[in-house]
Amino acid sequence: MLDFNKQLKLVITVKLETELIRKTEQALCRCLSDVSFVKIEELQIEPAVINGQPDMLARLKLPSGETNLVVVVKSNGQPRIARGAVDQIIHVARDVPNAYGVFIAPYISPKSAEICTQQNIGYLDFAGNCRLSFWPVYIKSQGENNPFAQKRGLRSLYSPSSVKTATILRLLLENPKRVWKIRELADTAGVSLGQASNVKRWLEDREWLQPETEGFLLTDPSSLLSDWADNYDSKCNMVRDFYSMKSIPEIESDLAEFCGEESIRYALTGIAGGARYAPAVRYQRTTAYIADYEIDKVATALGLKEVPTGANARLMSPCDENVFYGSQLIKDAWIASPTQVYLDLRNTPGRGEEAAEALLRKEIEPKWR
Repeated sequence: MLDFNKQLKLVITVKLETELIRKTEQALCRCLSDVSFVKIEELQIEPAVINGQPDMLARLKLPSGETNLVVVVKSNGQPRIARGAVDQIIHVARDVPNAYGVFIAPYISPKSAEICTQQNIGYLDFAGNCRLSFWPVYIKSQGENNPFAQKRGLRSLYSPSSVKTATILRLLLENPKRVWKIRELADTAGVSLGQASNVKRWLEDREWLQPETEGFLLTDPSSLLSDWADNYDSKCNMVRDFYSMKSIPEIESDLAEFCGEESIRYALTGIAGGARYAPAVRYQRTTAYIADYEIDKVATALGLKEVPTGANARLMSPCDENVFYGSQLIKDAWIASPTQVYLDLRNTPGRGEEAAEALLRKEIEPKWR
């Protein structure tokens, strides 16, 4: 007999599967009914009960004849999952007359859509992205970006509170040509083997890793960095703005000298940091991370006055000390790593985007090649 916890888990699983199937039916019907010149005489959904069979068979009676949609539904539409679904569909469709395969998931990424298209498999998601192509039907639409991203995966992966996960991502991005073993990655990042394995599996689902004889290698750092920047949240940092009569170079020189004398960790970032790696735009406000909540001590020593507007110095106490990982000493000042500076620039109003692209081209991408 199942204990209470196991029973509860079983009930939850069944409910989740039922909800997924209900949304699948709705999305499929909605997509097909949008085509005015196609009359759907019958749409019959049959959840499969035999192992190895599709999750659903949708029988369509059209003016041109009957078409059987071989449907495989997954709760994850990332590339590795999509490839498995496509293989399953191709295997099953051989034994189904007038078959057309369709992969359905809550969200299907562009790469997953490409995988389906290459094998002439249709795809459909709950965000409005779809492509169905079987005579006489051709439907293609582009919906939203992943509306489900923040609910689970990306929130847990990129959240500033997920310090250990961020450490793993920084290691991979700052060492793009290094082949890792999972135990080695976990030990270097100071995380558990389970945490490292979870991140590895998440990256594998997106096909951003590839296996090597001695371990695995990050093969798509561009997609990882771009995805992280799109979901990066710096709101948990404590940000304070100051003004000084001194010039920006003088403020930065004084900051470097004082923090060096007092053994206070700091790192320039934003446009100030980007200018050290890839000068692209002029800036009138320097930005720096200050560790251990030492902002007051630094501001007093540098003669900075806190102001609500017109600041030329922004000091931040980071919620994630990993922002200092990979910092480099350039011209007597510590600069946050190219990865961190890029993340901050992508979230900097004004000319931050321009500076981010310059940093990407001149400093980051050459290391990937």
